[in-house]
Amino acid sequence: MRNPIAVAFLSTLCAFAASYAAHAQQQQAPYQMPPDNQRCPTRWGAGDQRGSANWQSAETVLRATKLIRTGEVFELGDVLSPDPKEAFINDNRQYNIYTKPTNPIPNARSENEELIITELGQIGTQLDALSHQMWGDSFYNCFKQGEIATRYGFKKLGAELIGNLMTRAVVIDVAGYKGVDILPAGYVITPDDLKNALAKQVLAPQRGDAIIINTGFGRLLGKDNVRYGKDSPGIGIAAARYLATLEPMLVGADNCCVEVRPSEPGMSLPVHSFMLIQNGVMLLENLKLEKLVAAHVQEAAFIMQPLKLKGATGSAVAPVMIR
Repeated sequence: MRNPIAVAFLSTLCAFAASYAAHAQQQQAPYQMPPDNQRCPTRWGAGDQRGSANWQSAETVLRATKLIRTGEVFELGDVLSPDPKEAFINDNRQYNIYTKPTNPIPNARSENEELIITELGQIGTQLDALSHQMWGDSFYNCFKQGEIATRYGFKKLGAELIGNLMTRAVVIDVAGYKGVDILPAGYVITPDDLKNALAKQVLAPQRGDAIIINTGFGRLLGKDNVRYGKDSPGIGIAAARYLATLEPMLVGADNCCVEVRPSEPGMSLPVHSFMLIQNGVMLLENLKLEKLVAAHVQEAAFIMQPLKLKGATGSAVAPVMIR
């Protein structure tokens, strides 16, 4: 005769195992973009082209100014240079500078200029605009490639629409929370990593903040660009979903893509798809955070002005934080 207690225990165990397996499968399922009729129009209305830049306001500026107490400025941008010992240019993008010198004129003024050939929207420390990514032929707010793409820039969602950004920045030091200088390549930052780091730092993000994530990988910029340009730590899709609930103005990190590389199994840069296309949240890549973290800066005023590159998919930027 079968023991009813044992049967009940085994049934409960099997049910738990099935539930856990289903949950694990769901967590690992590849990211899939919702259909257009489920994601458009966005929270800012049909035709919106600015996404999370809409959080920029007089309120965010004033909130940021209250954090300036010492006047100490931290520059977060990497230098632009064709020399790999000084700078990092990723994905076969280029930055070439050619000096146009003038021969000296005795006892007279002369001038010098330069010609720069580059992919200025997507090099160095860069902000991704909403035209940078599409799913199928559909962009943020369901603009279609055939309607907005031209040989000479995008008719919609260009970098010139972002404008000046000034807000409170919150630095989530995941590397510090983990007790390391640099997170290992390929490490997937989870929602718990972010929440626990915030709890350790006693920080509470607010709507419209710039959320800056320290992985430590930026320490390699200009020092070991080969290692920096390969696999890197970064947020996974679950962490991106959590960050989106915080309603940030932008999410940035000291790695090439903000998100982890290689992407999680079965996915191709899902955080870019989720943030830029689905939610209109801008991504800020290749930040220099080493001095900022060494100074134990956890929140400060954040100021950044993308270039007015009409129709561009992003902009090289030189953001600063001031405390």
